[in-house]
Amino acid sequence: MIAHFGTGLMGAGFVRAALKRGETVHVWNRSPEKARALEADGAKAFSDAAQAARGATQIHLTLSDDSAVDSVLDAIAGSLDPNVSILDHTTTAPTPTAQRYARLSERGIFFAHVPMFMGPSNALASTGLMLVSGPEARLARVRPLIKPITGKLLEVGSGDDRAAAFKLFGNMMLFFITSGLADVYKFAASLGISAIDAHALFADFKPAGLIDARGKNMAEGNFAAAFELVMARKDVRLVLEEAARHDTQLSVLPQIAALFDRGIAAGRGADDMGVIAAM
Repeated sequence: MIAHFGTGLMGAGFVRAALKRGETVHVWNRSPEKARALEADGAKAFSDAAQAARGATQIHLTLSDDSAVDSVLDAIAGSLDPNVSILDHTTTAPTPTAQRYARLSERGIFFAHVPMFMGPSNALASTGLMLVSGPEARLARVRPLIKPITGKLLEVGSGDDRAAAFKLFGNMMLFFITSGLADVYKFAASLGISAIDAHALFADFKPAGLIDARGKNMAEGNFAAAFELVMARKDVRLVLEEAARHDTQLSVLPQIAALFDRGIAAGRGADDMGVIAAM
């Protein structure tokens, strides 16, 4: 029997997928109505977390943060099957995740942090990407449990905190890209160009390739110039000056200008703009 704690968009998808596989599923959510909504699909909802955990051999957590994870784990501590596997898909911070491993290990409870890059449709279709880290004994136990619920399990090293760190790396890039697009669309609007038209550029010009090429060079400390920092700063100036002509204040690009200025002041203007990674 499987128990799912946290039945928002992601958790509900996992629950429905498990039910379609013929699993018996207990569900609990801080907002009870979200758990009860899954009874129409065949799940059994509980208002008490400890009761939901009782008898489960797998427990999956899709919660909000470290505090929520610890709160649920404390609530179900006395109801755990000795052979239970707790799989936490919550996005959590590396340090408290490592501390959580240590506490549960002392109590003889199997726990694995398995964060994900998935949306609700992935959860329902058992596609997408999950991450895990730790010793081989942990990975060997996790692999068959995770295989039915994701498209790929990426193993990211032996440290207890590494899966949490790599999940945040990915989310950081999502934040950066989204924030950059917001500035692009705002700048475009100031010029009378629609966001739809501006976005169409990226069907042919695909800046995501920057991660593979310049990103690799930056990681390796190779700053041979393909786009000199001083020239990149000049282009930033052009955008900011043009935005000012149209009384438009961008949110992200001024911070980039300041970062580039520090690199130039440090004498790195002739290096590739990726040299900011060395600052």
